[in-house]
Amino acid sequence: MEMRPPVVPVALRDVPSAVATAPPRPTHVEPVAIKKLADEIGARVVRVPGCPAADVAVTGATLRAQHVRSGDVFAALPGVRVHGADFAEQALDAGAHAVLTDAEGILRAELTEHPAVREGRVALLEHDDPRGVLGRASALIYGDPSSKLQILGVTGTSGKTTTSYLLESALNAAGLTTGQIGTVETRIAGERLDSAFTTPEAPDLQALLAVMVEHDVSTVAMEVSSHALAMGRVSGTRFAVGAFSNLSQDHLDFHRDLEDYFQAKALLFDGRAEREVVCVDGDWGRRLVKPGTITVSTETGDADWTATDVTAYPTGEQTFTAHGPDGLELPIRLRLPGPFNVANALLAIGVLHAAGVPSEAIERGLAEVDVPGRMERVALGQDFTAVVDYSHKPGAVSAVLDAARAQVDGDVIVVLGCGGDRDTAKRPLMGEAAARRSGLLIVTDDNPRSEDPADIRAAMLAGAQEVPTGERGEVIEIGDRRAAIVAAVERAKPGDIVVVAGKGHETGQEVAGVVHPFSDREELAAALRHRLGRNEETQDRRGRDTTAGA
Repeated sequence: MEMRPPVVPVALRDVPSAVATAPPRPTHVEPVAIKKLADEIGARVVRVPGCPAADVAVTGATLRAQHVRSGDVFAALPGVRVHGADFAEQALDAGAHAVLTDAEGILRAELTEHPAVREGRVALLEHDDPRGVLGRASALIYGDPSSKLQILGVTGTSGKTTTSYLLESALNAAGLTTGQIGTVETRIAGERLDSAFTTPEAPDLQALLAVMVEHDVSTVAMEVSSHALAMGRVSGTRFAVGAFSNLSQDHLDFHRDLEDYFQAKALLFDGRAEREVVCVDGDWGRRLVKPGTITVSTETGDADWTATDVTAYPTGEQTFTAHGPDGLELPIRLRLPGPFNVANALLAIGVLHAAGVPSEAIERGLAEVDVPGRMERVALGQDFTAVVDYSHKPGAVSAVLDAARAQVDGDVIVVLGCGGDRDTAKRPLMGEAAARRSGLLIVTDDNPRSEDPADIRAAMLAGAQEVPTGERGEVIEIGDRRAAIVAAVERAKPGDIVVVAGKGHETGQEVAGVVHPFSDREELAAALRHRLGRNEETQDRRGRDTTAGA
């Protein structure tokens, strides 16, 4: 496969997102001499004229000045509007022992004139690509933690979260102490932490892995985003197994085009993983196959792992037989609905087998998995099905609604919006996909962020209207997401399914720079309680009227 570096937009390349809470760090770190660090990453130690040389050691790393601890390397990265060196004073005042930056940053007065630099208490490291070497630097500082762990990395447009949950469950069933890193949460030996990114920034990731080592974690299930690969967040990380699920349109606000998006995903398969497992149900996956690649497919028998006898049940559960190397057969039961979850499970099976997990643990672990915000049922006794799902890209919307249709005999009712300040090209495609697969589509707001919500909805509605009248259901617009969910519940009839899509596990809605508390699960449950309570009141009233008439 021909590989070329993905293009990282200048606007996003070196701007770390703000995170209010400092990530966890290991309790003990062996100090690393600054010369050893510089030699390892190919950086130049810069001595400011007239200042003594700084003979220091470092014990941590961060690219956020507000998270600096005494002994840290502060990575002052170049950005579009600001340079990380602009925050050097804050970092040095907090006790940073070294600053890693580029040629522009090294000249900033915030660095060269700071008393800690003038007195030789801080070392300055210059590198042409400080972000590119930050992962390796952080790995060295934290004792190369990935070399002490078995890390199972999963990339792809859809399925990363579900696959990682399947992996973790089977690993736990095998009696292993596990870690998980991903979109919904981070877990260390069962202890839950909130996740700020699908894949943390390089210093945070290496610190997190070091914490896992301290907690005797042996194996980690990790989602690996295209952003993380393109921006070097996983540099310095060794993977026991790398896995690819699929690729469809998403993140084209970040990547130049689909090919560039693919090239970013392909970086996980450039030799950094000891074994590679690839779903070959699509052309993108087939391009990743090379000698030694373990292939999985739900569509062809010409793969190392295949699935037969797929049976779906009205409860949303499904069963299938996984066929592997040397005639191996595994009877699999899933709580998760839809053909796409058969593909996710088969990918997980391929990864787990490659990692040496026993078949019995795979079967038992996969049967016990529910994934927050992924076709998650909200059942309060209503006579129709109600689910929330994180689907927020055209392919995922299509797959989820196809799965929803297969579960019920009634209508599919969808509540769907699109996020602001993200890939604008997918909005009409999502509107089209939802309109074509539903009896009622309610176009609403997702996370508008800085955009006008009405403009986002208009783009979705335009896509929906492209579907011929006879091939789509009713399409209405309700901007207020809470009201849209209520309307969907009110319209549902016995045997229908209500799908609230786009936000899944999220607990906030970002509007004009402010994140307001909002949970699709809680709002859907509230709407159901209101409807059920009203129905009970009506039945009670009818009962009283009947008694009075007698």
